[in-house]
Amino acid sequence: MHKYVYLFSEGNGSMRELLGGKGANLAEMTNLGMPVPQGFTITTEACTRYYQDGETINDEIQAEIYEYLAKMEEINGKKFGDPENPLLVSVRSGSRASMPGMMDTILNLGLNDQVVESFAKKTGNPRFAYDSYRRFIQMYSDVVMEVGKKYFEELIDKMKEEKGVKLDTELDADDLKKLAMQFKAEYKAKLGEEFPSDPKEQLMGAVKAVFRSWDNPRAIYYRRMNDIPSDWGTAVNVQAMVFGNMGDTSGTGVAFTRNPSTGENKLYGEFLMNAQGEDVVAGIRTPLTIQHLEDTNPAVYKQFVEIATRLEKHYKDMQDMEFTIENGKLYMLQTRNGKRTAQAALKIAVDLVDEGMITKEEAVMKVEPKQLDSLLHPQFDTAALKAANPVTKGLPASPGAAAGKVYFNAHDAVAAAKNGIKSVLVRLETSPEDIEGMAAAQGILTVRGGMTSHAAVVARGMGTCCVAGCGEIKMNEEEKYFTINGQKVVEGDPISIDGTTGNVYLEEIKTVPASMTGDFGRFMGWADEIRTLKIRTNADTPRDAEQAVRFGAEGIGLCRTEHMFFEADRIKAVREMIVAKTEEKRREALAKILPMQRSDFEGLFMAMGGRPVTIRFLDPPLHEFLPQDEADIKEIAGEIGTTVEELHQVIADLHEFNPMLGHRGCRLAVTYPEIAEMQTTAVIEAALNVKKQTGLDIVPEIMIPLVGHVNELKFVKSIVVKTADELIAKSGMEMKYMVGTMIEVPRAAITADEIATEAEFFSFGTNDLTQMGFGFSRDDVGKILNAYYDKKIFESDPFARLDQDGIGQLVEIAVEKGRKTRPNIKLGICGEHGGDPSSIEFCHKIGLNYVSCSPYRVPIARLAAAQAAIKNPRK
Repeated sequence: MHKYVYLFSEGNGSMRELLGGKGANLAEMTNLGMPVPQGFTITTEACTRYYQDGETINDEIQAEIYEYLAKMEEINGKKFGDPENPLLVSVRSGSRASMPGMMDTILNLGLNDQVVESFAKKTGNPRFAYDSYRRFIQMYSDVVMEVGKKYFEELIDKMKEEKGVKLDTELDADDLKKLAMQFKAEYKAKLGEEFPSDPKEQLMGAVKAVFRSWDNPRAIYYRRMNDIPSDWGTAVNVQAMVFGNMGDTSGTGVAFTRNPSTGENKLYGEFLMNAQGEDVVAGIRTPLTIQHLEDTNPAVYKQFVEIATRLEKHYKDMQDMEFTIENGKLYMLQTRNGKRTAQAALKIAVDLVDEGMITKEEAVMKVEPKQLDSLLHPQFDTAALKAANPVTKGLPASPGAAAGKVYFNAHDAVAAAKNGIKSVLVRLETSPEDIEGMAAAQGILTVRGGMTSHAAVVARGMGTCCVAGCGEIKMNEEEKYFTINGQKVVEGDPISIDGTTGNVYLEEIKTVPASMTGDFGRFMGWADEIRTLKIRTNADTPRDAEQAVRFGAEGIGLCRTEHMFFEADRIKAVREMIVAKTEEKRREALAKILPMQRSDFEGLFMAMGGRPVTIRFLDPPLHEFLPQDEADIKEIAGEIGTTVEELHQVIADLHEFNPMLGHRGCRLAVTYPEIAEMQTTAVIEAALNVKKQTGLDIVPEIMIPLVGHVNELKFVKSIVVKTADELIAKSGMEMKYMVGTMIEVPRAAITADEIATEAEFFSFGTNDLTQMGFGFSRDDVGKILNAYYDKKIFESDPFARLDQDGIGQLVEIAVEKGRKTRPNIKLGICGEHGGDPSSIEFCHKIGLNYVSCSPYRVPIARLAAAQAAIKNPRK
């Protein structure tokens, strides 16, 4: 019989795939002899089975859960549903990848009207008993039955108003008993049935709810954002309750062994006395720093510090821990490798090496490549920041700078991003439902919440700037405005927030580029020592090339020459070339473009300082350079000396039903060889000029796009070679150059052995290869992707993350065949996938020489390449 349930004492830290991260760590802490409330874990395989069985828990798994419930009763010396000696449990999710706040939790499960009464008598604390009961009814109604929290919050607020108090803790036992009854009545009103009183029914409902939460919209979005497969599933942890809300000798908290914002090696966290776990992260009450615990209970504080130190040394990483104090006794509820900002991740990784705890290789594996993105974008300009006046200050929950327009809900922040508007999401407090808006916004500002609130934890994980707990703000979310110090701020008003200081400014402050120094530079040096893949950049201008070099680029893997044609001072000549009716007229127009292209290439060669530069010849269909609007057609016809009718005719002639499969790429050079001739002249003359001027050894790499047949490449290459050789001979200098192609047509991948007879290098254009391999238009696929995600046809966008099973196989075929013909062929990738960590790992595995990506993704690619080398050593 298959085993679906494990006691904590039966597992260990290596069983993460089966027990999930939380379950594996609870088992590991149990094995280490730490004070862990005991229980059992229902495996991720049970979750997978739940979905296979049509979202039901089958009899076999249900029987095993009840069997382990009995074992748990024996371990804890209490009985589930027994009024005299009740066992209460928490039911929590725990996937193998940490997904903070994405899935659901239920506390105090096992209470009913009879149990709560005897519980009140047994503990001698009726207030605590009814506080636990009303919390359970609210959580079960919200999480399991999806009634929604707000109805219950309204009842609490009404009761506090009637009593004339501000805090939940000021309500007495009778108030809380009354609230529990009101909550049950609300449950019945909303669902038409009584609140379940059978603890076993409650338990199975909660387990189903946790399994179900694996597929809630926020969890799906988080998985897609973090490349977590949907078939992993979540485990469920059923753990004996310990109570932080039993009075002033009890409490609960969250702490990190190091500062998750800065990486400082100092215990960091918050706690509340007389509270349960959600109180700390919900921001309803303001928690105290963990250091205050030493004043409140010195013995517990000392024990906690010892456990925290031991856990960090055991896991060799910064730990995020949850704990509860029940009547002065400490219990550890969870430990995991803590989410941290990119800045903190680098400092912690470097410090752990310096402390002798880990190796450089282990340090390199501790930082998520995508996290680096937050360090590569602008920070506030020092002078502009000095001149600005903060209107208020909150908690510096996630560092960085954010400036934009104020938006008050996630939907509006997402809409703003789609329209190219930078936003700062301002909320009373965030909830998991806000995840898409938080991802779309430049920064997040909340009125409530501490450094471990939902907003803070999620923002740090995303690398997004966040200021939390800005209590001076008076919020009106419904009417979309807030006031601060007498000033009213409405949707669309400017705002800037500083996640490093917590300052808030009612203006958009100028930003400046980031720099790679200190821990960042040292850490990236380790990555460079380890990786075998070279990292190039996609750059069309000297400015982009210089930025990429600053970020560590080792060459240009893709210069799109057509991007140079759209400049205002040259588009006219390009249009003259397109409308020309004879080769002579085309050459006249191309002669005007030649010095511009040559100057562009000189700038690129200079910026790259002798590093390799791959220049792709003209690729897009010619219609893209022509106007479509009638007024523009009239204006441009006059500019280029043709009639409106003639220009209309040219536009009509160039019209194609599917231009991405039409007259573009090498087909343009086949039709108009003079274009390839002009571009070759510009490249070679530029290289010769720079070589003469600087003495640098320039070896231009000329790339012919969209080749599907070797004869296409042979024809265009003959023009390139003839033109280049004549220019080099005429110069009296010696210079090498290379001619290669972009593998972006499936036929080219399959016939790569033939194409390699002519091509000295392949660069995989995985954007087009994905487009043609799937038969998707990359410009239009966004309209259907959401439907594909909803129906679980796709888990990720194949244009953002390489489809290794399909398109990846085409790349592998081309690599194998190309090397068979030309063993020393240079192989790289220059599609968008060149900056995606999972795609980079694939490129490393199949033996490419380099990946090329946008300048701001170069450090991400450098780190991903190092991690790929550690995980997959080349023989």
